[in-house]
Amino acid sequence: MNERKILVTSALPYANGSIHLGHLVEYIQTDIWVRFQKMRGHTVYYVCADDTHGTPVMLRAEKEGITPEALIARVQKEHLNDFTGFHIQFDHYHSTHSSETRFFSEDIYHKLKQANLISIRAIKQLYDPVKNMFLPDRFVKGECPKCSAKDQYGDSCEACGAAYAPTELKNPYSAVSGAKPIQKSSEHYFFNLSDSRCADFLRYWTCEADHLQSEAANKMREWLGNTGENKLSDWDISRDAPYFGFEIPNAPGKYFYVWLDAPIGYMGSFKYLCEQKQIDFKQFWQKDATTELYHFIGKDILYFHALFWPAMLENSGYRTPTKIFAHGFLTVNGEKMSKSRGTFITAESYLKQDLNPEWLRYYYAAKLNGTMEDIDLNLGDFIARVNSDLIGKFINIASRCAGFITKRFNGKLVDGTQYQQLQTIVDEHFTAWRPTQIENAFEERDYAAAIRQIMKFVDAANEMIHQLAPWEIAKKPELDKELHRACSLGIQLFYLLSRYMKPVIPGTIEKIEYFLNCESLTWPVLSEQQTVSELLLPPGHMINPYQHLMTRIDAKQIDALIAANKQSLSSSDKPGNTEPFTETSQTFAPIAETISIGDFSKIDLRVARIADAEHVQGAEKLLKLTLDLGHEQRTVFAGIKSAYDPQQLKGRLTVMVANLAPRQMKFGLSEGMVLAAGGNHPGELFILSPDSGAQPGMRIK
Repeated sequence: MNERKILVTSALPYANGSIHLGHLVEYIQTDIWVRFQKMRGHTVYYVCADDTHGTPVMLRAEKEGITPEALIARVQKEHLNDFTGFHIQFDHYHSTHSSETRFFSEDIYHKLKQANLISIRAIKQLYDPVKNMFLPDRFVKGECPKCSAKDQYGDSCEACGAAYAPTELKNPYSAVSGAKPIQKSSEHYFFNLSDSRCADFLRYWTCEADHLQSEAANKMREWLGNTGENKLSDWDISRDAPYFGFEIPNAPGKYFYVWLDAPIGYMGSFKYLCEQKQIDFKQFWQKDATTELYHFIGKDILYFHALFWPAMLENSGYRTPTKIFAHGFLTVNGEKMSKSRGTFITAESYLKQDLNPEWLRYYYAAKLNGTMEDIDLNLGDFIARVNSDLIGKFINIASRCAGFITKRFNGKLVDGTQYQQLQTIVDEHFTAWRPTQIENAFEERDYAAAIRQIMKFVDAANEMIHQLAPWEIAKKPELDKELHRACSLGIQLFYLLSRYMKPVIPGTIEKIEYFLNCESLTWPVLSEQQTVSELLLPPGHMINPYQHLMTRIDAKQIDALIAANKQSLSSSDKPGNTEPFTETSQTFAPIAETISIGDFSKIDLRVARIADAEHVQGAEKLLKLTLDLGHEQRTVFAGIKSAYDPQQLKGRLTVMVANLAPRQMKFGLSEGMVLAAGGNHPGELFILSPDSGAQPGMRIK
């Protein structure tokens, strides 16, 4: 086998939020692949970094009263703790706010400029008149100009995948203040992606050169158009001050847009590692490099990685990726992750509940198939599969046999004639246990296929042990030889299976390595001429006393995890709330008198968007809300002033009684009512919000 030299990256997590179980799909997928390649003896470097620049970081730091540098240093530590807790093993984890990333950002920019691929022109940009700042793409929301989906960001649509300019959004609003943005002119810097050099290169690179999965390549064809067409637009690579990032050389007040320096962060992180480990950077990034480069990303950022990124690299004299591997999203119990349901689960909360991270690593592996399909974390299936497969089947092999080896045979496996007989059993009954099929599945990131095959082997091992029944043989001292051979067979099969499982559950395998008295397990390699028995531990091998390797999941642990995430929502997501709020601190009003379904059906509840919210002069309790019902707007005076600042409400979805008779009030006509939950304490009001996906005007049934 020829040794490969491979550089692997995962998408950079943004330094403005916590790592959650959806993020972990990608990092676990990448880590399994990297561990597998390292086990096979290849030279592999896995690097990543925090994506640190942009307006969100600047605004959050401002809100917390600290510098952006202090914020990103704290978040980087939190992220790395989460990754380490799930056994994500980077060779280096860096930050885009680094001298290395700045160097490559400026280097690529200068080279693109020399190639006449940078242009400057004035553009009309959305500006927040309340915050006095130009709004980055992700701080403008509105309706997609292509498919009309609601609540889409200013750069791309999560519903149809289209990319566009923020000024193209329908009914835009500022996500910072909720104000309706105005257009102002500003000079911006562009990467000329529409240049024929970029378009022609990308058409070949994305659609013909096998750098993408087939479904990703098909998506590229939609975005690129047919030969002779050019659907690409030039890419805005600058942002105006105030902004946290790298200032563009010789352009005061202009900063590199985060999507320019974020992928360049791969280069910056690896450059730092190269300087620490004396690795040849050029060997991995020069134009004619024969090494391999792989990016693991979510399908939501495919546009940036498969169009902008390779075009930038190609035209600035660097190599392009060998392949880009895109994966789908995570759902929980068949639905989008939800804070209200407690299924928006952070990595930190999972670990704090003392849940084994390898339960999740195994379950994700059993679901991932190397495509862009979404995967579902079904919590009931999660419990059943982990308990059945990992503990009830895999770990069970060792627990059934190890005690006899320790107590009856001083921890020594069979040798001599007994060992030869054991080899014969393996070669006669386990001829299919060749690594090729599993190896190919891991290589193609089809971990689900690999797990299915491994579990077939696990079932075969358990069936053999069941037939031999060492617990029955142990009752007859005269059958000690048979007992020794049967239990040694079980331990040998467990040893082989552990080598297959190591990329998936490395922490447990460390315990198994100690139990088996083995150095670090390597990937099993067999030539066509070799037999499976040649993979076994040597004759007379000594093992250590067996200790418990993994516990079962208790359903109560999952219930507690969900409850903890619901609790974190109630305590942290409510503005100004600093203390956890529990039912024990409340005295609730009694349930009202029973009504019929006919009575209830008379109430017309509708989803509404709060288009505007403002104080009412002279009113102590009221806010004036302008509610968008899709086909019309209504004015409602709501007694929620004690709980909400008007700026917090703009753009939010809520629920209103749409057929309530209009009421003439001192301050104007109120044309409905918004629904809110309330407790006994001052300011304890919570307006109701529908789940994501609901649209203004929808009836609540």
